[in-house]
Amino acid sequence: MASPALPAVAPPSASRAQPWLVAVGLGLLAAAVVVGAPPSVVLPLAAVPVILTVPWRTLLSWRSLTALLLIVVVFVPIRRYSLPGNLPFELEPYRVVVAALVLIWLGSLLVDPAVRLRHTGMRAPLFLLVAVILASIAANADRIGEFGVGADVAKSVTFFASFLLLILLVSSLLTTREELDAFLRTLVVCMAVLAFFALFEGATGRNYFNQLDRYLPFLNFDGLPFSLREGRGGRERAYASAEHPIALGAAFVLVAPIAVYLARRTGRRLWLGAAALMLVGTLSTVSRTGIVMIVVLGLVYLRLWPRSVKRILPALLPLVVVVQLALPGTFGALRSVFFPEGGIIASEAEGGSTRGSGRLADVGPSLEEWLHRPLVGQGFGTRITDKERQNARILDDQWLASLLEIGFLGVLALLWLVGRQSRRLLRRAREDDGPHGWLCGGLAAGIIAFSIGMFTYDAFSFIQVTILFFLLLGVSAVALRLPPVGDDDLPRSAA
Repeated sequence: MASPALPAVAPPSASRAQPWLVAVGLGLLAAAVVVGAPPSVVLPLAAVPVILTVPWRTLLSWRSLTALLLIVVVFVPIRRYSLPGNLPFELEPYRVVVAALVLIWLGSLLVDPAVRLRHTGMRAPLFLLVAVILASIAANADRIGEFGVGADVAKSVTFFASFLLLILLVSSLLTTREELDAFLRTLVVCMAVLAFFALFEGATGRNYFNQLDRYLPFLNFDGLPFSLREGRGGRERAYASAEHPIALGAAFVLVAPIAVYLARRTGRRLWLGAAALMLVGTLSTVSRTGIVMIVVLGLVYLRLWPRSVKRILPALLPLVVVVQLALPGTFGALRSVFFPEGGIIASEAEGGSTRGSGRLADVGPSLEEWLHRPLVGQGFGTRITDKERQNARILDDQWLASLLEIGFLGVLALLWLVGRQSRRLLRRAREDDGPHGWLCGGLAAGIIAFSIGMFTYDAFSFIQVTILFFLLLGVSAVALRLPPVGDDDLPRSAA
């Protein structure tokens, strides 16, 4: 895979200096701790010499740049931190990384023959979706002017364009099995670490992601973008680096199947532990959406690999014990949210608030509203739910919200996108019982679970989990393009 950097190798003197630079970093770290220096001083002192040990060609390779993207998206909370700057929009770290990576990639497409656009298998549904979005904006120019939401529409279009570019970027850059596995390993490790912090937060109530500015002084803490009630069912809800507990649980379920693939690919049970950690992390969010998505995952796996699923079922008992010990009261809290007093249907049918009613209570009024502009909706990005400028009710249903914004044709395009890709992945999984089949089946399970979860929360309002979803759509294009894993590619323990 080509790198944006030009030099071929690091000079020999750099490799000889590496141990000494690492020693200097450790020495500075030890000295800073002894004298009681603040974290904002300690970390740069220790990090700079260590970074210097890495050849800059490696730092600027596509593998490093895509890993940086994953690290920033997973660990730096979106809408919670920004970079200093006098711009008309929030200069958030993930925006800077995405923009820089896309610009480097676009430049490489022009000058590097090794970097080129590759077939994704999603061209038709993506083209229809883009066409409907543009048509919805053109057909609702009067509404956009009436509500003064032109800037919001432009922002929404920019966000969506960046998601599509991420699909193309991942599909173009991951061309070999080694590159694909490296990307997926980075993603799973990041999400497993995040799950550990979510469990810690669920047990102690402490969220270290609200203190990143202490360790990274170039970040400005902008406060939480949401307000949580005291808890749910008597338990605090973990949200870690996510924008909301629901989005955190959805992200864990989306990525957990990738860890299962890595376990099959390498023969190492450590990756199964990462998958289990993510599923337990989902429970720490006390989210019905997360549980529903886990059930969907289980059903897809049961359909594809019934024998393997039945062998794994006995392992769920010790996992339940671990959850009960680490997060006491979690199962009671989940029981109360799935079976509230008066029944879940009655609780979701309660209505009356312009800020959003129960999910079922919103369906009738929303469908009546949709009938006024059924084909292309009210205009992409025109529905504003912020308290200060609200012009629409909050809908905890992304499919319903999309129906209102981009109409029947837009929802049809979304269904075509996820349905087409899921169907192709499932077909590949049935044809290949090896690790590659497990990758395709796991990706399909994650995409289907995410699509079902979209009925229970406004998924595209949460940037972190949406970026992960579109990145995995790009990965699915790569998986469908690569040949099956041969016996020579398998470790001895898995062959």
